Amino acid sequence: MSVELLDSPRFYGFRVRRQMSGETYQEYFSLKADGKKLRGSKRNEVKLKAEKRDEELSRLQNQAREKSARTIQVDKNGQIRGILFRLKREKSGSQTPVFQIGVMSQVENKIVNTTVSVNLHGLEGGWQKAVDFFCLHKKISKRSSTYRRLIDAQPSAAALKKLLKDKS
Repeated sequence: MSVELLDSPRFYGFRVRRQMSGETYQEYFSLKADGKKLRGSKRNEVKLKAEKRDEELSRLQNQAREKSARTIQVDKNGQIRGILFRLKREKSGSQTPVFQIGVMSQVENKIVNTTVSVNLHGLEGGWQKAVDFFCLHKKISKRSSTYRRLIDAQPSAAALKKLLKDKS
């Protein structure tokens, strides 16, 4: 709940504040009428209005969060946000190509990370494992169009070689 009681010389009342899609939504509910502080049932009415508005904004916030989780964000290099191709330095000093996945999990409600070795699983198998992990934690169905778009966004061997060359 993001209903907060503000008691300052400038304002006395409740503030409802939520963030959605990078924007902050704030509304104020005054607890003053005719220069005097509201008490009793009138104060409770204002508090209920503020809480009702907070519930509405919370619902909209959850909808925006779910919509955002199901959209694919592709950067200028054609990589999916949350699934990166990189070279992982092993303890031996050698570099291994991996897909690194880092997402805010809707399953565990925290940020989760893993890597999938391209050498071990191959390009196609590694991409499949990376997408499956990503979709599991973003709650994206394997029957959805988003899943199919993710699978289709698999980088080509030539693109990965170019990335390897650029990173060397």
